[in-house]
Amino acid sequence: MTDPIRLLLADDQQMVRAGFRLVLDAQPDMSVVGEANDGAEAVQLVDQLAPDVILMDIRMPVLDGLGATEKIMTSHPEAKILVLTTFDLDEYVHSALRAGASGFMLKDAGPTELLAGIRAVHDGDSIIAPSATRRLIERFIPRQGAGSPAMTDPKLVETLSDREREVLTYVGEGLTNAEIAERLYLAETTIKTHVGHILSKLGLRDRVSMVITAYDAGLVRPGR
Repeated sequence: MTDPIRLLLADDQQMVRAGFRLVLDAQPDMSVVGEANDGAEAVQLVDQLAPDVILMDIRMPVLDGLGATEKIMTSHPEAKILVLTTFDLDEYVHSALRAGASGFMLKDAGPTELLAGIRAVHDGDSIIAPSATRRLIERFIPRQGAGSPAMTDPKLVETLSDREREVLTYVGEGLTNAEIAERLYLAETTIKTHVGHILSKLGLRDRVSMVITAYDAGLVRPGR
């Protein structure tokens, strides 16, 4: 039997943490190994506990989720952080994703969605709901301005094949692999292969970084 996924909960609301723990500890493949009341405590507990996945709230005292994510990813680049957010925190989500978070979920997500998201992040995937991606990113991209640093050198995108740029564009628009396969009349496994090649060529971490890169490179524009 494989070891359970070791989880760290970072949220300043004790009742929220208690609710998450109740659901998560009931899973045979999950175990909550620590709770942090603020971002600074989360950074310390990651050093001490080395959790597999960190559930990170954005608004916390002392050090917010964004600052905590940046610190954790600097000292632990292999860390897997799932940001929990609401729609009114778009720009913070964007910064957290740039800092290396593996994705984001809405705080009102149901237990089934939350559990699936944690397992996916643990397995190396990213969680970025297509509809939420479009709404969130298209709201904050105009605020970033031309001076905002790109996640990857836009010139690298030119090294992609026409098909790979097409796939990257669709990923940036929030489509799933299955939806892209349907658009391009290709097998879903083929799309997965293209995604793997794109990640490798551009030196990107995951699907979240692909979305941001698609916007940075101008393949997808707000309102499209």
